Amino acid sequence: MARHNGLAHRLYTGDISYNFVGKAKLWFTITAGILLVAVLAIAIRGLNFGIEFRGGADFQAPVQVTATTVDDVRSAVEALALPDLDELTVTTIGDGTVRVQTPSLTTDQVSQIKQTIATEVGAATDDVAYSLIGASWGQQITTQALIALAVFLVLVMLLIWAYFRDFKMSVAAIVALGHDLVVTIGIYALVGFSVTPATMIGVLTILGYSLYDTVVVFDKIRENVRDLEHSKHTYSEQANLALNQVLVRSINTTVIGVLPVAALLYAGVFVLGTGPLKDLGLALFVGMLAGAYSSIFIATPLLAVLREAEPEMKEHRARLERRAARGKEKVAARPAAVNTVALGVGAAPAVVPPEQLGLVSADAVKPDLTRAQPTRNTRSQRKK
Repeated sequence: MARHNGLAHRLYTGDISYNFVGKAKLWFTITAGILLVAVLAIAIRGLNFGIEFRGGADFQAPVQVTATTVDDVRSAVEALALPDLDELTVTTIGDGTVRVQTPSLTTDQVSQIKQTIATEVGAATDDVAYSLIGASWGQQITTQALIALAVFLVLVMLLIWAYFRDFKMSVAAIVALGHDLVVTIGIYALVGFSVTPATMIGVLTILGYSLYDTVVVFDKIRENVRDLEHSKHTYSEQANLALNQVLVRSINTTVIGVLPVAALLYAGVFVLGTGPLKDLGLALFVGMLAGAYSSIFIATPLLAVLREAEPEMKEHRARLERRAARGKEKVAARPAAVNTVALGVGAAPAVVPPEQLGLVSADAVKPDLTRAQPTRNTRSQRKK
């Protein structure tokens, strides 16, 4: 029968194992540093919200889209030198529409931009559609998005609690999700990408992905600790074994998922230059990497720390330590001769004097010379 010596098999069987749980303090320190950078980026640089959240003007004009349409329309609008046009966004919708988004404008500025777009694309001014997005509408969208996110987190927490019958698993999973959210938003603040509805879609998607990876690890932990009270291992050891058993699967899933997302991000940034693909691609790319990190280095170590603090787990660990101490005492108390025989496989047999074994006294095995000598003298006297 063929032998399975691959890395995945050796990790699954425990032949090789990396102590993720044992280095929980290291991972928590690194995570705290990452979160600090993300929070400072959000606090100092802030987020660049799109007009869907902060309000603005939206222009759409019919045109046969070419490779230079976006650059040509952008250059024509920027040539007007209107104030507050630093956040100008030009995208295309399909093959027959160009879209221009700007901050809020006055009536005269709206007329100038409509005329400029119509001239550039070769259409009538009335063919350029215009719509105004108010700031109040954007605030409502933001509020509703936050409410939806809070409801989502609460429902996920309750679902994990009900499925695993372990509230601490829910806490660990939600902490990992919080890490993914803060890191993703922090990256947006650092690079200055616009926060759009596509960003919200990407964030919700990576939350589901991160949860999937975490639940896979937790399910294996539940399997490993099912008979923990009769086991010779602690909860942390079994949790670390479960993490190593699914490690290769987690890495493969992350790589397979990140590759197409990286292509999406490249197309949005370097090919199109702007638009929802860029926002969606960045959220997915950062979130998937953060989710893979949190499921390995945050969720499982945190769960082990929380469970080891329970009185039952402390007693289990103390019982294992007492058992190990008794085993050492028994080995140390064995006689030297017994130890030699037990360990001397292939060695010369030990010579043990009979009196040491308590079988016969030393005097009983000595020859009685005083009684043998008179017997020979008596025979000689009879012959005379």
